[in-house]
Amino acid sequence: MPYLKKPRTIELPVKLWDKKAQKCGPHHTVYSVNGDQYKGEWLDNKKHGQGAQLWRKAEMVYEGDWSCGRRDGYGTLSKLDPEKKEYVMVYAGGWQNDKKEGTGTYFYSPSAFYKGQWSKDQRSGWGRMQYDNGDKYEGEWLKDKHHGLGLLVLANGNRYEGTWRDGKKNGHGEFFYLDRGQLYEGFWVDGVAKCGTVSDFGREDALKPTVYPIPMVCLLDTESVLMEAQAYFTKVREKPTTANIPSHTVARQCDNTP
Repeated sequence: MPYLKKPRTIELPVKLWDKKAQKCGPHHTVYSVNGDQYKGEWLDNKKHGQGAQLWRKAEMVYEGDWSCGRRDGYGTLSKLDPEKKEYVMVYAGGWQNDKKEGTGTYFYSPSAFYKGQWSKDQRSGWGRMQYDNGDKYEGEWLKDKHHGLGLLVLANGNRYEGTWRDGKKNGHGEFFYLDRGQLYEGFWVDGVAKCGTVSDFGREDALKPTVYPIPMVCLLDTESVLMEAQAYFTKVREKPTTANIPSHTVARQCDNTP
């Protein structure tokens, strides 16, 4: 009876070397073939604890907590500004399983930002958003859309207070037309007013606190975001940065920050 010899499985040398290394505990900068860099703590050959990761191709830097090779805990994400040639903070807050989770602040542009709750990389929960065109929204979110109770203040001062669903006005709400001194109160379906009443009001009435439990929209002090991040990193034993991985990032400043 012929004997079939099993073919030997050949493992790449780079994998063998990596197994032998079995990185555990704090390490100096570890370089990848594609130019990425990591400096920080390891456990069972995975990023675990405090660490800083530089993605060379994406020009992104993450500094913060890791768990089993994934971003998990508190951390800041920064992106290289091609004009200023420096890393600018785009997000500071909570992470879970490599995605934004919990409370955090994201800067979409120098004049657009969101501060509030996140779930699986999406705005979900309570949060404040300022848009590039000057509009502001404060209220409930679900999967990156206005959903629940919310207050929208337009750049011209007009505002809507009421309920939302899937990013559109749905349910009971009030729309204040400050430019003409009128209030529309009624019912909305998918952003369209279906039935309601129009009444006149004085400017003092329009500025009274809303009957909804919604705080008035206020601008976010971006300096406080940077201070929170810096205060966090002062607590760690060794700040996980190198000359190549930037040791600090700059928070985007809103054009109309008071």
